[in-house]
Amino acid sequence: MAVLWLDEVGKDDIDAVGGKGASLGELAGAGLPVPPAFVVTAGTYRSFIEETGIDDDLFDAVDVDPDDSSALAAATAEAEDLILGTEMPEELREEILDNYGSLDDGDAFVAVRSSATAEDLPDASFAGQQETFLNITGDDLVQRVKECWASLFTQRAIYYREQQGFDHRNVDIAVVVQRMVDAEKSGVMFTSHPSTGAPELIVEAAWGLGEAVVAGEVSPDNYVVDRDSHELDSVTVADKKTMCVKESETGETTMVDVPNEKREAQVLDEDELDSLVEIGEQVEEHYGEPQDVEWAIFEGDVYMLQSRPITTIADDGGEQASVANGGDESGTSDDVLLTGLGASPGIASGAVAIVGKLDQLDKVGEGDVIVTEMTTPDMVPAMKRASGIVTDEGGMTSHAAIVSRELGVPAVVGSQSATSTLADGRHITIDGDKGTIREGEADDGERDAVEEVRPQSPVKPMTATEVKVNVSIPEAAERAAATGADGVGLLRMEHMILSTNKTPEKYIDDHGEDAYIEEIVEGVRNVAEEFYPRPVRVRTLDAPTDEFRQLEGGESEPDEHNPMLGYRGIRRSLDRPDVFVHELEAFRQLYGMGYDNVEIMLPLVNDVEDVLQAKNLMQDAGIDPDKRSWGVMVETPASALRIEEMADAGIDFASFGTNDLTQYTLAVDRNNGQVADRFDELHPAVLELVGQTIESCRENDVATSICGQAGSKPQMVQFLVNEGVSSISANIDAVRDVQHEVKRVEQKLVLDTVR
Repeated sequence: MAVLWLDEVGKDDIDAVGGKGASLGELAGAGLPVPPAFVVTAGTYRSFIEETGIDDDLFDAVDVDPDDSSALAAATAEAEDLILGTEMPEELREEILDNYGSLDDGDAFVAVRSSATAEDLPDASFAGQQETFLNITGDDLVQRVKECWASLFTQRAIYYREQQGFDHRNVDIAVVVQRMVDAEKSGVMFTSHPSTGAPELIVEAAWGLGEAVVAGEVSPDNYVVDRDSHELDSVTVADKKTMCVKESETGETTMVDVPNEKREAQVLDEDELDSLVEIGEQVEEHYGEPQDVEWAIFEGDVYMLQSRPITTIADDGGEQASVANGGDESGTSDDVLLTGLGASPGIASGAVAIVGKLDQLDKVGEGDVIVTEMTTPDMVPAMKRASGIVTDEGGMTSHAAIVSRELGVPAVVGSQSATSTLADGRHITIDGDKGTIREGEADDGERDAVEEVRPQSPVKPMTATEVKVNVSIPEAAERAAATGADGVGLLRMEHMILSTNKTPEKYIDDHGEDAYIEEIVEGVRNVAEEFYPRPVRVRTLDAPTDEFRQLEGGESEPDEHNPMLGYRGIRRSLDRPDVFVHELEAFRQLYGMGYDNVEIMLPLVNDVEDVLQAKNLMQDAGIDPDKRSWGVMVETPASALRIEEMADAGIDFASFGTNDLTQYTLAVDRNNGQVADRFDELHPAVLELVGQTIESCRENDVATSICGQAGSKPQMVQFLVNEGVSSISANIDAVRDVQHEVKRVEQKLVLDTVR
């Protein structure tokens, strides 16, 4: 079925109706006040792009460098043209309109809201990246559904998925069609502090429809309620200049000026606030974790429009100050220039860079403080360079607030007049906890991204199982080394090549063999130097054809239906030894420079023949396999089952790539959203292959490791340590947690032996 109603879905149906649809179904099922709605399912979107044949062109279009603003803009435009320019099948169109006819006899004004399948997840917030349309009627409904589909590829959505490691092909989108609440008042509610997790319920409220609050287009009133005592701790009444309303004649949603008598009037009365607090506590109790709730009030009744988990709470237990205080603790310090809402925690200093237009983004230098009326998705690359963010408008759910929290950049929003009060080059310090903007540089408040990941305790947990770290790009080496990891379990070579925007062959043609080799040498050396003498395991080139096709020179790449099963890894290297030899020459030069901590790892091997051919090429390149550490990725059932033969061929280690091993064992294409729910690295068959491989390697004196995403999961850590794995490689922010989990499991093993 193309359509499901809310009473047919719940929290376990994200794959079918997306995060927003699943949440609304769950809330309705719990008896909370949710307006009636149906959902155009995620499978309908997937069928649309596949049956009309635009899927490959679509995903090729959005495979771009996320830090390139112009490339992001072009990708978004092309994706939009493909989706909006393709006719919706008539049968599907009729089914959507027939279901719409069940809402108020087909005369309803509805909200059309995007609901992506990688949205509102416990560990990532994709909120606000896709479109919402208000006060829509049947005449425009089908077009708005398509526009929601197209919004899956907004610039911010593409950028965020790249940063979070979500494959664009794995994310589908549903569309919620919900009867509108003609809100007199609306806003958002955090059932716990969104940055610190402190037990205080925060409500933001404005006049009219809530779209202006969610989009950060208006500075809302801010109410902070103590969860323990239910006392109102503070109220900040904002100057609410505009409001979002439905025009009575046309039904269109528009922004109008707030009447003078309401601009600085408090939006919520005591009874309304009490109702919201009661509902907020019910929602958090139902889900068992803090929630970000959108709400609306019409004729005294409170309605819930959606709820999602808060994913940005820090690990420090909520010791920070309330967001509503504005200024410093005394509120009288002379060097406080402005106050706003502390939207993303931390203290940052830097020179002001006022951004009024997108063509001014280039003036934002590393460490500057961006000051703007409100941020937009196009600003994300510049926000990444900035030390802090200040906006005139917006609340805790504005684009600036959400993105700053995700990037870990301090932010103060809703300052009202920062762009007119401050000037380019003026040095300021912002406090993203208290919401203050002060004159001058902070003496001791500057942040250090490296120190933020350095363990607070100088003594790391001592474990027999080594805990290493994965490094995606050489620029992350210093931060990765600061974790105290025992080395690098995976350094991906393809990022060094892909960053040139040219295929290896094209780069060599344009710049020569020596320049190509130097690119690799410099990239690896940066990491090897930072970790020396700790080992750095470098995987040789493993880019699939669809990634190469996007580069200069990529037009000759084969067009494969599933590149993950195709011309990649060791297959490409052995097929093109004339190119692979340059990678090996880079390793030879690194060894000659004294970097004996570099290890060579071969991807996607299947059997001993692959290993022997690669070993011969290493020897031809002047690398002695008996003196250097080298090994293979175990990513296929074939490599797991033939590991003893590879051990006989001389490998020193085998490292599990659990993403591919799971994919190839379970016949689950991890780029196919239709079967994503079947992807399970902890499946018994996968664990059996891993366990057998570890046992065989121990018998043959071959070290074992895991460098896939599953290595950060406690259940996988427990299994691996019990099986006797040599090392586990985790992401930068998970190293210390994995160290503690490894220590706990090892201690339990010792205790079990003694007992």
